[in-house]
Amino acid sequence: MKYTVGEKKDGKVVVTFNLTSKEWEEEVEKTYQKNKGKYKLQGFRQGKVPRKVLEQTYGEYMFYEEAFNDACPRLYSEMLDKETQLFPVAYPDVEIKEFTEKGVVFTATITLLPEVTLGDYKNIKVEQKTIKVTEAEVKRELDAMQEKQARYEDVTRAAKLGDLINLDYSGSVDGKVFAGGTAKDQELELGSHTFIDGFEDQMVGMNIGEEKDINVTFPKEYHAKELAGKPAVFKVKLLAIREKHLPKVDDAFASDVSEFNTLEELKADIKKNIKHNKEHAEEHRIEDELVEKIVANAKVDIPEAMVETQLDAFVDDIRSRLAYQGLKFEDYLKYMGMTEQEYRKSREEDAKKSVKTSLVLQEIVKQEKVEATTEEIDAKLAEIAERMGKKPAELKKTMNSNQEATIKNNIVSEKVINRLKELNNIK
Repeated sequence: MKYTVGEKKDGKVVVTFNLTSKEWEEEVEKTYQKNKGKYKLQGFRQGKVPRKVLEQTYGEYMFYEEAFNDACPRLYSEMLDKETQLFPVAYPDVEIKEFTEKGVVFTATITLLPEVTLGDYKNIKVEQKTIKVTEAEVKRELDAMQEKQARYEDVTRAAKLGDLINLDYSGSVDGKVFAGGTAKDQELELGSHTFIDGFEDQMVGMNIGEEKDINVTFPKEYHAKELAGKPAVFKVKLLAIREKHLPKVDDAFASDVSEFNTLEELKADIKKNIKHNKEHAEEHRIEDELVEKIVANAKVDIPEAMVETQLDAFVDDIRSRLAYQGLKFEDYLKYMGMTEQEYRKSREEDAKKSVKTSLVLQEIVKQEKVEATTEEIDAKLAEIAERMGKKPAELKKTMNSNQEATIKNNIVSEKVINRLKELNNIK
């Protein structure tokens, strides 16, 4: 097989492949040998039908498409093994140019990894915020802990804010019940703002067994476009009322909900945890701001193929996360009132930003000669193995090349961020 690499132009290169008639015949024969066991004709046992007989019966070119589909990726891969200066970012656009008795000619138009022109990525100033923990923040955490320890008591009085109620409801717009607007024995805390504004307030004063029409208006920015900004009527029936009782926040409370004996010890621990979380968040904010400034200083023409690949990754990610919750991506799209194409369009700028950031960081990795050492990889493997309750050697045997590459890439990513923080002015 011969091939010719064309000139690079607009981030692409065309490679022309030439197969002689003999080479093409060998590819077709391979396909016949692979598939002959499927065929049985009168006068022949299954798997023993000669190729020429099959071609006379089903058509001269019956094996051509599969032969080409098998040969093309293999020949393309062999070419890349030799042309180490080519870095494709997606599978190429393939076009058959000739199919004659002299052989086959096809082209592969390859989108190449773009060149990155780094701007200034050193001595960039990033302001570090002072970390403070207020008493109000500590109180919010205590309030949340207090809420978790709340007990509820059935009452027969009229409902008031703070009560936990059970209700049936059915919502309609323009006299028609809408999807997702009906529920039985729904639990709701009045005053939690879980439902549409005005809904919970109108239930205050209702008694058990009472029915009522509640009039509300969906927000203009409501996720379901067909309901956004429209007035709705909910027919409700109050089934039960439970009054909330909160425990007193004192030393006994602290002892019940934590390992501490006094409220002051619990408060000190809450403050320490809030401070730790804020410091962690500030570290990420600094890294994000630093990378954002460095990326803004760089120039790169982002190939459309890379944007599409990133959008595919976004879709795969949300599909996976929704599936984990027992939901479908298609149902999510209906809920949001958009098509998959509209979802992809809404994430296009995010995809471009993600691709550019990745390309810029890869270039800095090359410039700064950042790499993962054997010792670092072994240490990370040992860390993962310990979490899984395995020995490092045992874990390594079960890992594939992609998993090993992910560990290596994660180490490099962490090191390049640390290197950038060293090179720049963070105060």
